[in-house]
Amino acid sequence: MASRAHPVDGDLSPATDGGDLPIKSSPARHKVGVPPKQNMFHDFMYTFKETFFHDDPLRHFKDQPKSKQFMLGLQSIFPVFDWGRSYNLKKFRGDLIAGLTIASLCIPQDIGYAKLANLDPKYGLYSSFVPPLVYACMGSSRDIAIGPVAVVSLLLGTLLRAEIDPNTNPDEYLRLAFTATFFAGVTEAALGFFRLGFLIDFLSHAAVVGFMGGAAITIALQQLKGFLGIKVFTKKTDIIAVLDSVFSSARHGWNWQTILIGASFLTFLLASKLIGKKNKKLFWIPAIAPLISVIISTFFVYITRADKQGVQIVKHLDKGINPSSFDQIYFSGDNLTKGIRIGVIAGMVALTEAVAIGRTFAAMKDYQIDGNKEMVALGVMNVVGSMSSCYVATGSFSRSAVNFMAGCQTAVSNIIMSIVVLLTLLFLTPLFKYTPNAILAAIIINAVVPLVDIQAAILIFKVDKLDFVACMGAFFGVIFVSVEIGLLIAVSISFAKILLQVTRPRTAVLGNIPRTSVYRNIQQYPEATMVPGVLTIRVDSAIYFSNSNYVRERIQRWLLEEEEKVKAASLPRIQFLIIEMSPVTDIDTSGIHALEDLYKSLQKRDIQLVLANPGPLVIGKLHLSHFADMLGHDYIFLTVADAVEACCPKLSDEV
Repeated sequence: MASRAHPVDGDLSPATDGGDLPIKSSPARHKVGVPPKQNMFHDFMYTFKETFFHDDPLRHFKDQPKSKQFMLGLQSIFPVFDWGRSYNLKKFRGDLIAGLTIASLCIPQDIGYAKLANLDPKYGLYSSFVPPLVYACMGSSRDIAIGPVAVVSLLLGTLLRAEIDPNTNPDEYLRLAFTATFFAGVTEAALGFFRLGFLIDFLSHAAVVGFMGGAAITIALQQLKGFLGIKVFTKKTDIIAVLDSVFSSARHGWNWQTILIGASFLTFLLASKLIGKKNKKLFWIPAIAPLISVIISTFFVYITRADKQGVQIVKHLDKGINPSSFDQIYFSGDNLTKGIRIGVIAGMVALTEAVAIGRTFAAMKDYQIDGNKEMVALGVMNVVGSMSSCYVATGSFSRSAVNFMAGCQTAVSNIIMSIVVLLTLLFLTPLFKYTPNAILAAIIINAVVPLVDIQAAILIFKVDKLDFVACMGAFFGVIFVSVEIGLLIAVSISFAKILLQVTRPRTAVLGNIPRTSVYRNIQQYPEATMVPGVLTIRVDSAIYFSNSNYVRERIQRWLLEEEEKVKAASLPRIQFLIIEMSPVTDIDTSGIHALEDLYKSLQKRDIQLVLANPGPLVIGKLHLSHFADMLGHDYIFLTVADAVEACCPKLSDEV
């Protein structure tokens, strides 16, 4: 049932708009409610709160004594003071097993990832010592495992190499790496502190899948140098240059002993991963397989002295904990600008990966993580890390998955891992001297294989072709050009999709579902019937300056097409154009002007414009702009059925 929004006192006759299109009047119809006028300051504060403080982070502080508020504030910054109060021996047992398991995985990975960033292997180990300790105190995820990761290491190494050659200027290269890490942390912490975490959501899932897949293949191709024992290798990362370098050195540059070591242990690593997938209880097999591979291969090279036969090894690895690097960070000069640019890019990618991992495992264990707090924790972690000889660290998916399956209970598993890494730095690093580079290459290839998510790409293709374009654009950009170009393509296509959806919203013609008062898209429901003399159109978006002209023109085109069909079929002409506005969440002045222009155009053609169910923001603005007065309050209805019933009285008898 429907009614006019504002009936005129004493009006007992059918209402008209002053022309010859009467509408049926019914006192039982509901009015379209106009919300009370909001105070501008209150309206602004509501919008501000919903944008930046939608989770109401201060709700726990309300009506609490000062001492309690202080403790809550401390727990907010350092969650360890919250979960630490209920920590017990049972939880420690789970964390101890998980921490030892991920330590066995991270040590060989860290050595390999540091090489991806063109850094000495010890910096990979440093980055799994200090950052996890900081995160354990400030992070809110129970499952995420912190340390260097393949994609960020490759990205950082590529961006740094573009500025400074690590072979000719190793000291400057290292300083720029620390500077980039510092500003990566500043970027992450700033996004969290100012509650701008929603910015990372602009990188769509499809773009991330494509970028990660392309980066994984690029990383695997880069490992061919160590896997095949090639000494002279291209500095470029695109697939054409890498394959050209590989095959051009095939005659004299490959080492069969190196290939044998790499192929044998890669087969072992992939087989152990397959065993872990088939039987979840055997998760520890793929977790310890990399360390076992390092131990066996190192022992084999040592006793056979295969390094004298051309097998490349890690060589000397410094003992000792992280030295201070604060004085090596650039705070002035040209390298400061370079460090900021590289840091922002690396920080955003690291943040995207870590938050996605944290949310994934939090959902699996049914608890919540605060995205903004996570960003602050990750940022502080990298700032502190940059001052203690670490490069960019973040959440590792492979290690986090092992951490989860090993039964971790809290972030203490990260502390256990850090302690193991510390002991390794203090006592065990000389043992890695004879570790062959081929085994590190095999470990990295094994680690990045899951990043090529073919099933996700297939699903994206089936669900959304535009998303698939974003996915493939990022993928091919990475493997055929460079990592940074692939990232740029991913971001650009994500933004382009948003702009396309905003500027070209969907519209649909609605029809009546037989024997109901429901009106739905006639393409979705072919049995829905058009109402003679009425065209009903739904706009599926807010109407803003960016799409207002398109919406008006698209509605007019729908009307023109329908008039041609009506004329060809000798049916009654269109007299009413009803716009279903339920999905229209907001409208600005450009949108209102577009409606005014549409109304005037329809009046010249003797067609009445009718609005159905405008929302509170929309109806409020239509009243403030006086468009509701121009249109006539009797042409604004609560539902499409009300509007059709009022415009076409015979319809109620037919339904």
